Amino acid sequence: MSRIGNKPVPVPPAVKVDLTGRQVKVSGPKGNLSWTVPAPIDIALDGGQVVVRRPDDVPRNRALHGLSRALIANMVKGVAEGYEKKLEIYGTGYGCKVQGRELHLNIGFMGRGLNRPAQFAFEIPEGLEVDIQVPAARGNTEPARFTVRGADKQQVGQFAAEVRKLRRPEPYLGKGIRYAGEHIRRKAGKVFAGGTA
Repeated sequence: MSRIGNKPVPVPPAVKVDLTGRQVKVSGPKGNLSWTVPAPIDIALDGGQVVVRRPDDVPRNRALHGLSRALIANMVKGVAEGYEKKLEIYGTGYGCKVQGRELHLNIGFMGRGLNRPAQFAFEIPEGLEVDIQVPAARGNTEPARFTVRGADKQQVGQFAAEVRKLRRPEPYLGKGIRYAGEHIRRKAGKVFAGGTA
């Protein structure tokens, strides 16, 4: 990780980096992020870039060196360009919609005592946006599609993973929630051989 740590992090013109002690605050067009750098890693602004240094070659400090540089680079990119995860929902009658600050999913589970799929509501965390491209409806062969966007890479990935975990794609019919472009290895169903008496 030390080779990564030695690379300075360039700061785009639209991004402002403020260093106060061990606190790093990064602001830009997509939002504001802050993070506390672990000791004994040292950071400094040098011209238009952030430089991360370590005091010695102790293995833990080498690991923290690369980690700190990577996280700061992610913050700078996040507030400048943002991150996104695209997801697709496969299944007949499956769909999604956004109501207020909640993502509602219709993914084939049956409600107790009800003869219809249950609605799952995910509260959209502060700092994230969910954009629905294709809500899907009955009779529509195209999968429902939505995108999770935000400045914090970890937050975007965590929310997308939690949503996907609710109904992972199964290998027989391919139903479920998957990342856009994700390949699902399909399995053949059981074949029942007809015997002769």
